[in-house]
Amino acid sequence: MTARLRRRIGFEIELMAPPGVSRRTLAFDLAGRCGGTVRPVWHHDSEPSLVPGLGRFLHLTQGFEVRRADGTPLCTLVDDVTLLAGLSPSAPAVPGWFRLLTDDRRLLRLLAAQCDPGGSLAGVLEPAARLWGTEVQRHGSVYRLDDPGGATIALAAPLTGERERPCELITPPLAADHHKALAELLEPARELGFTVPREAAVHLHLDGGPFRAPAALANLVRLFAYWREPLRALLATNPACRRLAPLPEQLVAAVSGNPTTDELRQAARAGELTKFFDVNLTQVLTDTPPVRDTVEVRILPGAIDAGEIVDRAGLVELLLDRCLEPEPIPAPPADAGAALLEMAAEMLALRD
Repeated sequence: MTARLRRRIGFEIELMAPPGVSRRTLAFDLAGRCGGTVRPVWHHDSEPSLVPGLGRFLHLTQGFEVRRADGTPLCTLVDDVTLLAGLSPSAPAVPGWFRLLTDDRRLLRLLAAQCDPGGSLAGVLEPAARLWGTEVQRHGSVYRLDDPGGATIALAAPLTGERERPCELITPPLAADHHKALAELLEPARELGFTVPREAAVHLHLDGGPFRAPAALANLVRLFAYWREPLRALLATNPACRRLAPLPEQLVAAVSGNPTTDELRQAARAGELTKFFDVNLTQVLTDTPPVRDTVEVRILPGAIDAGEIVDRAGLVELLLDRCLEPEPIPAPPADAGAALLEMAAEMLALRD
């Protein structure tokens, strides 16, 4: 029997299209099934740079927002740079696929606002060029935009290496019928030949509001720090998954007592907390809630079966319920796996 989820949860599910198929293929398939529409969108990300002195390139890649016939969001499909296994780095670009690169986040946001992800490689930088009053220059297959002083603003380049195949499927927050909503997305993906990548994970975004209280936030840290290995074993975290790490030592040390919110924030800053840990707490450690005010659980393994995803999400949901209890979460006993299940069962009993 599949778990019944009670929280609003947004899902991020990492998939891989077979050769000759892309995330665009899935977008139009899903839209066709519900009489909906597809809109190209930009996806923001970064990657290591081969240019001396430049640590990372920021880039925009093509994604696709799918809406139902009534205009409500169904999902968004984007690239994920952590998915590499099975791709051919030397594969030439498929016509119509390209990306924009720059080295400044402000420029990246400006480019995203001005340039059309559904346009052409040759013309995509033209709207930005008009802002600077310069001309786009072509260098082989790459288009370059410089400012009037000759400093490079952005590059537009073909998307090589089969990067149209990785597909992170992002749902809107789902408040009910989670299994049905995920099956509506994943069954068509399986029919098209999509699979679970070697590095894949599933991420859960849960409303952050309840976890802004310092006691609940401290319990979140205790759960994902004290119980890290048992939790990863119970959820079958993918060892090949990238961008996961234990929470910073400074933040873990802070929850040995009863820290205030300010003390937790100071510890997070000292530990250089980012989103790329087992649990992303960056959104709830700020005074001003961002657009996506969530706790992001990042350690679920990749999957393409709705029931499997919902069952693991159900276990996470119960453990997060325990974080909202006033008693601090203790260190794990010897049989930590069984203790986690017992903790979840106690929360389930309280629901009933």
